[in-house]
Amino acid sequence: MAGVIRRLDEVVVNRIAAGEVIQRPANAIKEMIENCLDAKSTSIQVTVKEGGLKLIQIQDNGTGIRKEDLEIVCERFTTSKLQTFADLSAISTYGFRGEALASISHVAHVTITTKTADGKCAYRASYCDGKLKAPAKPCAGNQGTQITVEDLFYNVTTRRKALKSPSEEYSRIVEVVSRYAIHNSGKSFTVKKQGETMADVRTLLNASTVDNIRAVFGNAVSRELIEVGCDDQKLAFNLKGFISNANYSVKKCIFLLFINHRLVESSALKKAIETVYAAYLPKNTHPFLYLSLEIAAHNVDVNVHPTKHEVHFLHEDSIIESVQKHIEGKLLGSNSSRTYFTQTLLPGPSVSSSDVVKPGPSSGSGSSDKLYAHQMVRTDCRAQKLDAFLQPVGRPAPGSKAEVSDTLESEETSGIPTSDQPCDTDMEEMSDKELVAAFEEEPETDTHRDSTPPADPPAKKRPRTSGDVEMKETESESSLTAAAIPRRRVIKLSSVKELRGCITEQTHTGLQEMLQNHSFVGCVNPQWALIQHQTKLYLLNTTKLSQELFYQILIYDFGNFGVLRLSTPAPLYDLAMLALESEESGWTEEDGPREGLAEYIVDFLKKKAEMLEDYFSMEIDQVWAQTHLSLRAFSVAVLVLTHF
Repeated sequence: MAGVIRRLDEVVVNRIAAGEVIQRPANAIKEMIENCLDAKSTSIQVTVKEGGLKLIQIQDNGTGIRKEDLEIVCERFTTSKLQTFADLSAISTYGFRGEALASISHVAHVTITTKTADGKCAYRASYCDGKLKAPAKPCAGNQGTQITVEDLFYNVTTRRKALKSPSEEYSRIVEVVSRYAIHNSGKSFTVKKQGETMADVRTLLNASTVDNIRAVFGNAVSRELIEVGCDDQKLAFNLKGFISNANYSVKKCIFLLFINHRLVESSALKKAIETVYAAYLPKNTHPFLYLSLEIAAHNVDVNVHPTKHEVHFLHEDSIIESVQKHIEGKLLGSNSSRTYFTQTLLPGPSVSSSDVVKPGPSSGSGSSDKLYAHQMVRTDCRAQKLDAFLQPVGRPAPGSKAEVSDTLESEETSGIPTSDQPCDTDMEEMSDKELVAAFEEEPETDTHRDSTPPADPPAKKRPRTSGDVEMKETESESSLTAAAIPRRRVIKLSSVKELRGCITEQTHTGLQEMLQNHSFVGCVNPQWALIQHQTKLYLLNTTKLSQELFYQILIYDFGNFGVLRLSTPAPLYDLAMLALESEESGWTEEDGPREGLAEYIVDFLKKKAEMLEDYFSMEIDQVWAQTHLSLRAFSVAVLVLTHF
């Protein structure tokens, strides 16, 4: 059986319509503020109780409402701004449907007190369901209109329960009033809770737009604003407003958009502008935007949404693209200077441990300004290093009996020539200063090995010892720490000298100075790092930089790597198999079985054992049943040896 179609009761119809127009207290206040602005008000005061659910009172000093109009002012489709449908295409006021007060009166108790400029007194009237309860009564009052809304949604319990907490609703009210206050500079806006003397938002009558932004959002925004404005005759629109520069960013975008002075939303325009800012702001941060678009009235359709927070207009894509380009040009022109908050440089090597305050229960209130040990983080190459805490302990003085006896013991045990006889025609030991001096004095034409021993060799040499003797030497040097400076050998191999010469010729002075005197800012991702040098920021590719650094370490420390022995030698065969199983090895079945390749690698390294030990301090033990790898020197540069 077909259902019976009935005409809905007028009260039901009005309440359904009211639910569409007035969704929450903030919507009611928005509608009433627009009525105040249409009445040419210069001062608007909003008072709220319990988030607007208990009481909303809005007072203005506009033209007021005539006594004759009070009877129908809360009925649907009664307005003074529109007469024919053709007028809608050139509407210049906020309201035009005459539904705001009618919708509010159907879901709340409304009282209106109003006085016109030529009226002898004010009149007060109360309304329910759009109807006047009793004839308007004369009373005392100022020029303008005061509207009181009580018990909002008292007859729509579902809507009332679905609303947020009073504090959440009040924050939405403050947001709406603030946005209209910023756009309507030259008018005074005030919003506060009932019973409180201090207003949460207050703008002055003669304040500018920037002053209103400062009053609402604070100085942090107002001092980073850029004024924008353009006039496009072809697309028939005008743009003005203020946007934040590249120095300001927030976690959530603040976008105030007015089209023909109407507060609306446009996700397409917002997305287009944020795309521009993505190149200037840190990731996951957003700008502040206040834009006012004035488009020819005949190109705008304002009657597309019950709450009027959306509008449609012609040439939307072209206008958005034009606005985007204009904002991008403004940002590009204002990006000559940036502001950054950086960490203060940490103490240098001269700082003693007594300057570092250890936290304890006896610390007073003034200790918060001091730097604690656990707060110290090294972010600068000139800052204190761990080497300052690792000074040599118990090292015998040069020339002492203990040092001479240790030297003689090691020489006698090893059975190699003493210091009066050179032990290597290609490499001799010198200190760092002697190394630099010798390197500078060497002629550039010396490309062959020099077999002549030095005229005045150093007093002590590091003997080339066997495994047993080296253990004794290690025990005698066990008292030295990592901060002890090892003696170095001068490398006279022509191939190594040529590689060093190439590095010296290709040195970039500016880049070298930047790397020596930069300040570390932070890591962007595993590959990129951010540093600051003087007043500029640089992005470093740490992968490329590390490869170049390790290559230069390999060349300049050739034959002079430090000492580090593995407790358990590593089997060469197992290491070769592990490398071949990785994807980076590039092994395929066409290359043959992995086991055969691993055995070939072991045999090849065994043949080069003497060279690896001499040049790279890598010792290959020939005694074990399985070939093992013992590292006397394990440098980061050796790790990348195969890369080069």
